[in-house]
Amino acid sequence: MVNYKDLGLVNTRAMFAKAVDGGYAIPAFNFNNMEQLQAIIQAAAETKSPVILQVSKGARNYANATLLRYMAEGAVEYAKELGWAHPQIVLHLDHGDSFELCKSCCDMGFSSVMIDGSALPYDENVALTKKVVEYAHKFDVTVEGELGVLAGVEDEVSAEESHYTRPEEVIDFTSKTGVDSLAISIGTSHGAYKFKPEQCTRDPKTGRLVPPPLAFDVLEEIEKKLPGFPIVLHGSSSVPQEEVDTINKYGGKLPDAVGIPEEQLRKAAKSAVCKINIDSDSRLAMTAAVRKVFVEKPGEFDPRKYLGPARDNMKKLYMHKIQYVLGSEGKAAD
Repeated sequence: MVNYKDLGLVNTRAMFAKAVDGGYAIPAFNFNNMEQLQAIIQAAAETKSPVILQVSKGARNYANATLLRYMAEGAVEYAKELGWAHPQIVLHLDHGDSFELCKSCCDMGFSSVMIDGSALPYDENVALTKKVVEYAHKFDVTVEGELGVLAGVEDEVSAEESHYTRPEEVIDFTSKTGVDSLAISIGTSHGAYKFKPEQCTRDPKTGRLVPPPLAFDVLEEIEKKLPGFPIVLHGSSSVPQEEVDTINKYGGKLPDAVGIPEEQLRKAAKSAVCKINIDSDSRLAMTAAVRKVFVEKPGEFDPRKYLGPARDNMKKLYMHKIQYVLGSEGKAAD
């Protein structure tokens, strides 16, 4: 048993309460490798922003569970080296799909886990989520549950259609399960293709797709029923067009990739939404930088020479999200 507190990590309870009261959201950035982790820690340390390091089931398998534990511990020490005396860093399982996976993460140093039973019948979702909560809370690990289904594809998570969270279910679900936060569906979506072209309009000036607005009326109803309760938005990458354009310019093929407009995420961050998940944007920033190097310097084969620029580009993206979208800059200052 590895206790996350021995690694220098924290759980989400205090930071979520502070975020709800303060009208900002905590960045939850997914990572798969060292360069992504370095960029996240650099951005969080420089901005003194609390941060959630998210790991999907697939990313955990890719990295190796034991190595991941030491990477998390190293991330805390790295943050201190960068001048962040008391880092507020969470290691979180994203979209856990079984009790066994969540238990394994609790046992291996994760400070927060998500159990995603949203595709199950309601009563089965409640039972599974409650089981995970009862185990995790023994070790002061916080738990995120989910109601509603997001469309799109991200690692093992895939759904053709979204189903908005039903506000009438949220009180029953949170009281029966004891979850610490609740992921909801209000129109966000996984992946870089969050909406089909027929769901969007086109800007007559640029020709770019304009996605439909988020269902803030559903969010407001949930807030009324669960005042002050921590709400989570998945699938909240903005799919920056400059990164998409760079990828396409240097040989990629991402036609009509579209994300969630940042002004809508800013609005959400000022509500009870205190955790906003971002994954695809990081992948796009990394891929854009790597493609650019490969085309401009076709003889380059030193990984540091293309992964270094990728790391710098991701750090720039993370800092932008923290400072101009989520509002979390300075919220973890010593």
